[in-house]
Amino acid sequence: MDNRKTLTNHVRRMTESLVRMGVAQAVISPGSRSTPLAYALASTEKIDVHLQVDERSAGFFALGLAKATQQPVVLLCTSGTAASNYHPAVTEAYYARVPLVVITADRPHELRDVGAPQAIRQMGMFEPHVKYDVDLPIPEDSAAVDDFLERQIARSVGMAVTEPKGPVHLNAPFREPLLIDFEQEHPSVSFTERIAGHTSLTLEQKNQVSKWIGSSERGVLVVGEWIPGFDKKQVWSFAERMNWPVICDPLSNLRSEVPKSCHHLCIDSYDALLKTESFAVQAGPDTVIRIGPQPVSKPLTLFLKKVRPAKFIVVDESPIFRDPLGIATHHLQVNAMEVLNVEASASQDAAFTKMWSKANELASHLTAGYQSEGVHEGDFVRTLLSYLPDGSDLISGSSMPIRDLDTYFRKTERDIAMFSNRGANGIDGVVSTALGIQTARKRPAWLLIGDLSFMHDVNGLLISRMKTMDLTIIVSNNDGGGIFSYLPQASIPNHFEQLFGTPTGLSFAPIAEMYGIQYNSVSSLDQLETQLKEDKTAPLRIIEMISDRGQNVTAHRELWNAIGEELDRNGL
Repeated sequence: MDNRKTLTNHVRRMTESLVRMGVAQAVISPGSRSTPLAYALASTEKIDVHLQVDERSAGFFALGLAKATQQPVVLLCTSGTAASNYHPAVTEAYYARVPLVVITADRPHELRDVGAPQAIRQMGMFEPHVKYDVDLPIPEDSAAVDDFLERQIARSVGMAVTEPKGPVHLNAPFREPLLIDFEQEHPSVSFTERIAGHTSLTLEQKNQVSKWIGSSERGVLVVGEWIPGFDKKQVWSFAERMNWPVICDPLSNLRSEVPKSCHHLCIDSYDALLKTESFAVQAGPDTVIRIGPQPVSKPLTLFLKKVRPAKFIVVDESPIFRDPLGIATHHLQVNAMEVLNVEASASQDAAFTKMWSKANELASHLTAGYQSEGVHEGDFVRTLLSYLPDGSDLISGSSMPIRDLDTYFRKTERDIAMFSNRGANGIDGVVSTALGIQTARKRPAWLLIGDLSFMHDVNGLLISRMKTMDLTIIVSNNDGGGIFSYLPQASIPNHFEQLFGTPTGLSFAPIAEMYGIQYNSVSSLDQLETQLKEDKTAPLRIIEMISDRGQNVTAHRELWNAIGEELDRNGL
């Protein structure tokens, strides 16, 4: 077999193996050394290929695809610093448990560490933020190499989709020439299937869990980030049977499509409630079952750490259970539905549940109608949420956007799914992640993002020149890092603006013009409502909301104080 046939067989075997393992999407950043595999992926009918020139943005676009589908997505680039630019997305994927299959093309071994161009030490470059990495062999006319290649791909993808899901790294060296034979017959792959079972509770374990739940008088279910697609009915069925309040993180996706019979159990104002010390003193549970990671809310974190419930049960399919508070007493390594379906006799103190429900109703009512002097980001976000159509997705940036959504995204019967990058909580790559999610889910998508975060990933818009996407980007422009105005740094005026406020004085109109994106700027609620009522005239749209950092802080604190006063008036 000549060199070209050997190379073609090698990369075709890789793509066939990827398809067998469930890969249906690939994101490619163009480059020379990755040419043979890029050709193989692009000419494989069962893989949908996306092109993104900027590698950092490409990484987050692939992350969005994989986050939305929970299926493995290939990410391919050439050698050298192209691979380095994948690292932020790989890190987020590791901590967010997203199955990325990162393939970095490389120079052959004889060109490594000898001063060859675009040759860096790629093996181990993503450690410790990948679950597995392997240096694949150079293409060779060898049955043993073929077998090794197939099984390494099966092993790698299998690792990526096994709990805890996460990224894997395949380093693929190629020698020149790099062209393949498109007419060559596809090779027959011998490794055909991987079957993974699921962990379940034994009868004895179910009985033990039943006793824990049944003996609880002040039980609370805490649900963190949960990707859409799970059976919400089972969650609410458990809550109704046990009469437990459910603390619903905005990313739990339990605040949408809430059954009317469970409205009183859906606690969505806990962040504001737990800022009131008198309520927090009364509201301590004896048992907490937490599903998913710890929610966004810092007041909830401080509350749970102070209360230290007698039973704090973390349900996680991974043995690497997440316990940032250091207070977990039990870890159930099993699918959450196994726990929620356990039959148990309810012994819940009805007054405890009623207290949570009444306090939540008071806080929600006050938040929905609260007016402060001047317009602030909270008003903008509340208005945006009221206009979101049924059957849409909302992607949130980190820092203030996700916290405003925690405050203002109230329970609804509408189908609104929410996503955010909370693995490492970074502000980079958010635009690309949103575009990836919209591409995967094919529903109208809305992105709420801060000005600095938007600037971090303006290059993410490049992919919109190659694909049609339906995304409305709401940029909250408070001219800098708004989250820092809530932190202790803000109390020290020395160098605050220089180091933390970081004002730029930029408008995003020129960016919209460059990419051919519909653009509007608003500075009042009336203007925002007018724009939200108007139809889009382009697939992508930017609405820039102008606000003031100082006013935002004042308005938020006034609201929290008002909620505290209302709770005191009602003896809560």
